[in-house]
Amino acid sequence: MNRIDMAGKTVVITGGARGIGYAIGERLVQSGARVAIWDLRLDESQTSAAALSQDCLGVSVDVSDSLSVEHAAQQTRAAFGRIDGLVNGAGITGPVKPLVDYSVDEWRSVVEVNLTGTFNCCRSIVPIMQENDYGRIVNISSVAGKEGNPNLAAYSAAKAGIIGLTKSLGKELAKTGIAVNCITPTTAKTKILDSLTPEFIEYMRVRIPRDRFAELHEIAAMVTWMLSEENSFTTAATFDLSGGRTTY
Repeated sequence: MNRIDMAGKTVVITGGARGIGYAIGERLVQSGARVAIWDLRLDESQTSAAALSQDCLGVSVDVSDSLSVEHAAQQTRAAFGRIDGLVNGAGITGPVKPLVDYSVDEWRSVVEVNLTGTFNCCRSIVPIMQENDYGRIVNISSVAGKEGNPNLAAYSAAKAGIIGLTKSLGKELAKTGIAVNCITPTTAKTKILDSLTPEFIEYMRVRIPRDRFAELHEIAAMVTWMLSEENSFTTAATFDLSGGRTTY
């Protein structure tokens, strides 16, 4: 494993108590960073943070609630003095069913967590990054945001929205020391698969030319580089992690 220099950097990871977020946290700590795990349940956030390092912080936050996010941002800055990186990884899949069968509340819940949650976190943390004219933001979108998955309209729409948000914010901050990018991973081996039917999981797998799902360490490696000082030019961009599935 190549070591990417993250010494002295503080990174917030939403949805970081497990899955992709936790794998990114592991790679960041190995690279010298301090990590703040933001997740819905305080006990899970603190347990995961402690497992990463004694220098990490676990914070309870509901990313769909702007006041909760603002409180978490100030708590994290108070603990570390600065925030250099943000990974917006908190998300939910929502029900797997046709759009016409979605309730308004089901639709709103998926969009609020995935898309509005990303907005809330950027809105609260960008001003903190601007204090030092430095920051790296990585938003976790999905191959579904590029291609759309049938029976996952809310999720696909929210993830497409994250791509648009990334491009817009990246351009807004392009003349600063802050870079904003996103990744569009294909399905990875996480607990999110527990909410999907075996038929739907197979539907996704067979569309990946690599003929397998992404490994968490593969996603963590790319994101860690995107959070590093070496990623000094690219912004408002989308990095593909689909195993060859996407075509643009």
